[in-house]
Amino acid sequence: MRVCLNVQPAERVTVITDRECEDIAGSLIHELEQLGARSSVFVLEEVAPRPLVGLPAAIAADMERSQVSIFAVHVQTNELRSRMEMTDIVNRRRMRHAHMVNINRQIMLEGMRADYHRVDRLSTKVRDLVSVAREIRAATRAGSDFRATLNPNYRWLKTSGLISPDKWGNLPGGEVFTAPGEVNGTFVIDGVVGDYLCERFGSLADAPLTVHIRNNRLTEAHSENKALESAFWSYTHTDENSDRVGEFAIGTNIELTHVIGHILQDEKFPGIHVAFGDPYGSHTGADWCSSTHIDVVGTGFDIWVDEQQIMKDGSFLISA
Repeated sequence: MRVCLNVQPAERVTVITDRECEDIAGSLIHELEQLGARSSVFVLEEVAPRPLVGLPAAIAADMERSQVSIFAVHVQTNELRSRMEMTDIVNRRRMRHAHMVNINRQIMLEGMRADYHRVDRLSTKVRDLVSVAREIRAATRAGSDFRATLNPNYRWLKTSGLISPDKWGNLPGGEVFTAPGEVNGTFVIDGVVGDYLCERFGSLADAPLTVHIRNNRLTEAHSENKALESAFWSYTHTDENSDRVGEFAIGTNIELTHVIGHILQDEKFPGIHVAFGDPYGSHTGADWCSSTHIDVVGTGFDIWVDEQQIMKDGSFLISA
């Protein structure tokens, strides 16, 4: 509340939670009370049937009165539309918004205890470096080898845990991202996949998913876990752009030491992750969209920005 969202006593906060995350929401509300800030609290099961088909009107109306919002919810299948409607309000009103999808006790005790000023210093250095680059190459011992050609018309954004009106952020924080011009190559996903598939499949360390990307489109996906392979392929063929790389990101939360099987924290793990689907065009400047967005995370990266190596075996070569 004090560092990431910088809530002020005179501000109003909309807190959105569900029954599975009520204990975490309770701790957040306690901190708001200590600050003296006013808040409204919504437990989703008390205002609308799950899974949500859209953002409940009562929540939307309350957000129109707040400067800050928090979403601490265990999401269900096919609820992405409701979250996109929520962030549309956040973007339009320039709210400071903490997106804590599938937050749990482990993440509160690990990723949320990061020194976010330190993470922000590194994130700023990485953003400044990549924002003027032409190409990023990434490789791992597991077999990843791909290149991203960058579009100078697309913006890089920093979500380092210090949330501002310019860009809402996931918590835990720690990444810089853009919509790529084009990605080509092979990505061995030995971390996690995102959205509701994350809970189903968890860590992929024992059965990675290998994807091939050509001209920014997913062309193949293979895994010994055939259920994962099938579910991922189906997800990334929901609409005409679901198989398109919409996000290219570098995780910068150097306080994280291992992948835990939860996308909310694992996408901030130092290294590369990409997302197939929506490119967050209102922020990146990309002129296309998708109804889906699924992150994929790998580990143990070597990363080169143009000719400069900035990461070796998953460790940054630039200081925070």
